[in-house]
Amino acid sequence: MDNPPLPPNNPIPADSESPAPPADLDPSSEERQDRTEDGLHIFSPSHNNTSLPSPIGEGLGGEAVGGEALPLTILKQYWGYDSFRGIQQEIIDNIMSGRDTLGLMPTGGGKSITFQVPAIAKPGVAIVITPLIALMNDQVAHLRKAGIVAASINASMRRSQIVTTLDNCILGNVKLLYISPERIGSELFQKKLKRIDVSFITVDEAHCISQWGYDFRPSYLHIADIRRIKPQAPILALTATATPKVADDIQRQLHFAEDNIVKMSFERPNLRYIVRHDDDKYGKLREILTKVHGAAIVYVGSRKKTREIAEKLKADGIDSTYYHAGLEYSDKNRRQEQWQQGETRVIVATNAFGMGIDKPDVRLVVHYDCPDSIEAYFQEAGRAGRDGKTAYAVLISDGTDMAALTRRVSERYPEKQYIRQVYEHLASYCEVGIYSGRGWTYTFDMQQFCVSFHHYPTRVRSALQLLGHAGYLLYDADPDIGPRVKILLGHDQLSQLHQLSPHEEQLADAMLRSYSGLFTEYVNIDETHLAQRTQLPADTVHQLLKSLSHQRIIHYIPRIT
Repeated sequence: MDNPPLPPNNPIPADSESPAPPADLDPSSEERQDRTEDGLHIFSPSHNNTSLPSPIGEGLGGEAVGGEALPLTILKQYWGYDSFRGIQQEIIDNIMSGRDTLGLMPTGGGKSITFQVPAIAKPGVAIVITPLIALMNDQVAHLRKAGIVAASINASMRRSQIVTTLDNCILGNVKLLYISPERIGSELFQKKLKRIDVSFITVDEAHCISQWGYDFRPSYLHIADIRRIKPQAPILALTATATPKVADDIQRQLHFAEDNIVKMSFERPNLRYIVRHDDDKYGKLREILTKVHGAAIVYVGSRKKTREIAEKLKADGIDSTYYHAGLEYSDKNRRQEQWQQGETRVIVATNAFGMGIDKPDVRLVVHYDCPDSIEAYFQEAGRAGRDGKTAYAVLISDGTDMAALTRRVSERYPEKQYIRQVYEHLASYCEVGIYSGRGWTYTFDMQQFCVSFHHYPTRVRSALQLLGHAGYLLYDADPDIGPRVKILLGHDQLSQLHQLSPHEEQLADAMLRSYSGLFTEYVNIDETHLAQRTQLPADTVHQLLKSLSHQRIIHYIPRIT
């Protein structure tokens, strides 16, 4: 039962307890995509408010019309700028007039201004949908420091924290509400949303809603649900990467009343794009980092390489750390913060790093491995030189890159017969009969499926994505809900397992036999699979995992619900 709302002007205190870290591991540490596929959904494709206090922004010295403060006055008051730059003013004018708008702005173009200023100017709560938890936390902290009431909801929060935040929105105590796309489809959020006075809805990284984009995320499809609940609230979609086909698809998926694209030039005259051919990639990387001073990002194609290259650079006297989605949540935040504050110069990372990072003085972005697409390269390279000063984007290539890229094409676009085979094996795996399964949801264990039917994860993932594009199913690559485990013992301490209870030892043995990488990183587990393997009830497995975690044998992060 939801907590009763408090009286107006009495904000509900936020729960200060640290939230559990999200589970965002990939089944294979060697694969480029740094996310975990966790759910399989078969479906048929289709496509009385509490009075609010005066909005922040009124009474700032500028004229206001209809209770709305002038955006330029707000910009000066809170950001200290005398004028907008680029297409910021045009986008803000569109939103202030209630028009659905797609803003195409390069990385570093000042996207946040385009929704934060009108959020303050307009009465009500602005909903900001973004997949970037680090960005949420950073922007909410900055807004609060400036005296602007902002809040966030993401998959790492407990239900009580979410209820508290949403009740504050209903009472009008919040101007901007940041929320992850995984949460917008929840019954709780949609129920509370009906009572919130929404000024407009911002969709950050909007290319993620397009199945034709390079970073499609099925959770973004739930945004259409908000549109149905709040049909009068205009949409502001923002992205730094969208082909004409993707831009059209974004507007269609978000049900724009009319096409309305505002574009900014993507030219970056201060950014030097360079390709270096060298069979000794590491030697060339070390040379570049020695010649170009300042903060740097080095992108590599696997989690294993992040650690290896960072350790090599450290040994050669170059201050560095590494980052990938398999690290513990607090560890990722710490490494990111150290790099952003200049305590660490170089961060070696997979493509999980960088979206939403606000660091203007990055002088160098190096691609040690070729990214999956031109769009991904442009997005990642564009994180250099946001301050307008000279910066470098360098791609290091050797004789193996062309073959790797060619192989990647065949892996990402398998032949029709293979896709048909995967579909038939899915039906067998999920025990779905002919002409049945419509609307059903299944938990999907990639590792177990591949072992059972002799497939490779990369090709299976590609087949599922193509089946999703064709409308046969929805494969939800959701990194934030699955349970995770990491073994805390060293290999030389495994004898301690024999001191456990029989059921605990049985479960530990089942995990070691079912999953790899447990000693080095957090690994997604399937509790149902472990229950079947140990022939124990699922509830018993859950309690045993908690017991092992309490004994410091493992660290267990339960499924977030």
